[in-house]
Amino acid sequence: MQCTTTRTQPSRRGSHVNRAMIPVAHAGFLLALLLAAGCAPTKTTTSASASAVATATAELQTAVLLPAAPKAGSPRYEADRGVFRATRALEGSPRWLLAQQDVDYATPKLMADFSCAMGVPLDAARLPKLAALVDLASKAADASTSPAKKANQRQRPFLIDSGATCQSTLQLSRSFDYPSGHAARGWAVGLVLTELAPDRATDLLLRSRAFGDSRVVCGVHNLSAIEAGAMNGAAVVAVLHASPSFQAGLGDARRELDAYRQSNTAGAGPQCAAEKALIETTPY
Repeated sequence: MQCTTTRTQPSRRGSHVNRAMIPVAHAGFLLALLLAAGCAPTKTTTSASASAVATATAELQTAVLLPAAPKAGSPRYEADRGVFRATRALEGSPRWLLAQQDVDYATPKLMADFSCAMGVPLDAARLPKLAALVDLASKAADASTSPAKKANQRQRPFLIDSGATCQSTLQLSRSFDYPSGHAARGWAVGLVLTELAPDRATDLLLRSRAFGDSRVVCGVHNLSAIEAGAMNGAAVVAVLHASPSFQAGLGDARRELDAYRQSNTAGAGPQCAAEKALIETTPY
């Protein structure tokens, strides 16, 4: 079986934030959805992948599944504003730099972001079957957010309150906040990787959380949009996991990754300890 990698286009003073400001996350569903995805096993990989994405988007009604975005004047709405204002103090900090790094979600870059969590460098060119899985799960997660974004039409935080952002807001200002496509991608990919390497589950899912949280640090998504994106991403993987083409590709992807990990015993790099400490010790 041959899987192809498709590159998607990116969207393009440190302090701690009081956790009491953060509303309760919708998180219990994650424990039950550590599922997997695979790439299509035929010569029509590209069309099969596109079909799987379209099917998942059609079958998963995110506008119904996700709770409505917080309304102006509600406690959650004001909590989102408070988190945005407080996290502007992170500008220029190491966590801010990580948020900038997480802006680009092209498949090779997204895989590389999970290298430390996996314990080996995730090179898309050397892992074509895994790259196809990541690409497909990522695209399906992002595509599935559109109905909920249209249904809620919530403004992004920098349009409500002033404050620095870690990327240009020219294009972002014309799109909606809720749910976060980045968070949906991050959780979907993290769940797929966890299925393939359960021994790395904690680190992989921690990196998934950080990938979504980077959008709060960046100032381009509200916290509630990150929570909804996580739910969205997990639900997408659950739907994709029922696809025969995903199931057929899963074994090949696992064997590819297992062999790769065995031949790369040096680890992902010395910077990984610093990245993990940063994620674990800062709120975002």
